Amino acid sequence: MKIIPVILSGGGGTRLWPMSTLNRPKQFLPLTGDGTMFEKTLARTMDRNLFEAPLVVSGATHAAIVAEQLLQTGITDALQILEPCARNTAPAIALAALAMADANDAMLVMPSDHVIADAAAFQAAVQAALPLVDAGWLVTFGINPTGPETGYGYIRMGEILESGVRKVDRFVEKPKIDAALKMIADGNHSWNGGIFLFRADAYLGALSIYAPDILAAVQQSMELARTQEQQILPDADAFSACPSDSIDYAVLEKSDRVAVVPVAMGWSDVGSWDALYDIGGKDGNGNQIGGNARLIASTGNLIRTDGIRINAAGVHDLIIVAVGNEVMIVPRGQSQDVKKFSG
Repeated sequence: MKIIPVILSGGGGTRLWPMSTLNRPKQFLPLTGDGTMFEKTLARTMDRNLFEAPLVVSGATHAAIVAEQLLQTGITDALQILEPCARNTAPAIALAALAMADANDAMLVMPSDHVIADAAAFQAAVQAALPLVDAGWLVTFGINPTGPETGYGYIRMGEILESGVRKVDRFVEKPKIDAALKMIADGNHSWNGGIFLFRADAYLGALSIYAPDILAAVQQSMELARTQEQQILPDADAFSACPSDSIDYAVLEKSDRVAVVPVAMGWSDVGSWDALYDIGGKDGNGNQIGGNARLIASTGNLIRTDGIRINAAGVHDLIIVAVGNEVMIVPRGQSQDVKKFSG
């Protein structure tokens, strides 16, 4: 079975403002070392013994950035689908499924703005899922939780289907702390990481049952689509009429043929400045510094600047980010408030 990486690159990244903006959101920025997160996602699909050429779904406004970073990664055979507007993950994945040359091939659907430190563990999880994928199951990858995180959805795992693969019992919304603690304690839950593997025909078949209005709108947008070189431009009017919904709500929570592969692979969705601080390197005082900064008697800070020098003394556990004319300062632990500024 061929595996086609489908990389979703349409996110806005507002929680990492002011460095991440609508014009250049976080997936296209070098936030976690050399290379952008989009480029690092591409790099995980470079082994042509395992994966076919990738298919990238992004907003039309980011077409040039995507093309540029594809070339920087050395990928010349990728196909781009340019969404005329954002309609969440269920329609975006349907666009990719309809663009597949063979509907029997498997789609490995990945966000472009996640960190996976252990690529070997990720590839092993993909291989473990393939027998169920071949049988028409929809497979999601559950992240082994490292604590009672309240910012993620959870997956309750049921019976064992194959070695390393379990049936999804149910999806759980982002919990309060007491519920998260109970789920961690019972050992049968994983975080919902938003990474999926299934045959294109299995996904389209599920859409026809559980979200036929999404399927009809996406089909029409692809029937009327324009193509230019290695880009597909779905019809804007047809696609904008499509309901906006996630794959979780539209399909996975309704189907009884959904499996989960729990995996520990050094995963982070880098969903906030706090998350970036957690996964990044720090100096002996617990400071994580990116750019031109000078700290005196300061500990536990995240500092990012794209030019102007930040000078600070006697400050602790702050997030300070300076980009152009914008300076943002919040206490560590409160970086979810950042998205209030980005509008």
